[in-house]
Amino acid sequence: MPEERPQLYEILDDRFRTGKCHVGDSKPEILHEGCRWAEGPLYVPAGRYLVWSDIPNDRMLRWDETTGQVGVFRSPAGHPNGNTLDNEGRLITCEQGNRRVTRTEHDGSITVIADRFEGKRLNSPNDAAVRSDGSIWFSDPDFGITSDYEGHRAESEIGTTNVYRVDPGTGEVRLVADGFGGPNGLVFSLDESRLYVSDSRVNHIRVFDVQDDGTLTSDRVFAECKAGRFDNIRFDDGGRLWAAAMDGGVHCYDPDGTLLGRLLIPGVVANIRFGGAKRNRLFIAADTTLYSLVMGVTGPPPLPGVHRTR
Repeated sequence: MPEERPQLYEILDDRFRTGKCHVGDSKPEILHEGCRWAEGPLYVPAGRYLVWSDIPNDRMLRWDETTGQVGVFRSPAGHPNGNTLDNEGRLITCEQGNRRVTRTEHDGSITVIADRFEGKRLNSPNDAAVRSDGSIWFSDPDFGITSDYEGHRAESEIGTTNVYRVDPGTGEVRLVADGFGGPNGLVFSLDESRLYVSDSRVNHIRVFDVQDDGTLTSDRVFAECKAGRFDNIRFDDGGRLWAAAMDGGVHCYDPDGTLLGRLLIPGVVANIRFGGAKRNRLFIAADTTLYSLVMGVTGPPPLPGVHRTR
């Protein structure tokens, strides 16, 4: 009798089925094992490769889609966490250990985007999102300064954990949202009219309306985590929000906030990212392992003139 496969797709609402969210690989593919704590996967379409962070080992790794080979992208790397691309295809990295957000230029040099707010050092930037106007938004919890495991133990100079916006013209770092226990993943809705932010310590996702001047209004709770803890979050092209939920796998939410289903991934899921040639490959960083899953849903296309994935 053939061995029964463990369940991968858990359907909680019929919209998970009708949206083809349960269609795809029958089990996650292991791309790499041996990290100490994997985070921040980012697919780079121009090079057909993926970079991700191995925070405690203070390095970034690179997986080549064409060969399947894995190598070191950068080490030391400032105990990096979240990564994204800006509108010119440059790498934006949240460096927990260095307590800053940086941009890797096309020639490989590194530019500091933000390391202070009102003259005080940031805590430990965690995740970043770039809007089509060029502004860079990032979360700043204290995860990298509470111990030496993911950064360097230190006291917070700011005293709170917040979300900030970096002005594309002046470089000014402005506080846009506060009142968090531990702000973590953040992502814009497909039309950029809303910003979603997960709070790992409070176990919910907050959503804000984004105004033309970059301010946030109408703060409300979008979803609460009943299993595990929310980490980073991503949208697919159908407007569904996918959330890495630590011990709860990957959760899929309808735009109205209903939990539609889950992907039951081995280990503690910390970070996810859509990528691949068709944007239908979900890369999953869980514990010490990088997985991928080719699915029936796809990540959103880049905005016109924007060379990036979300």
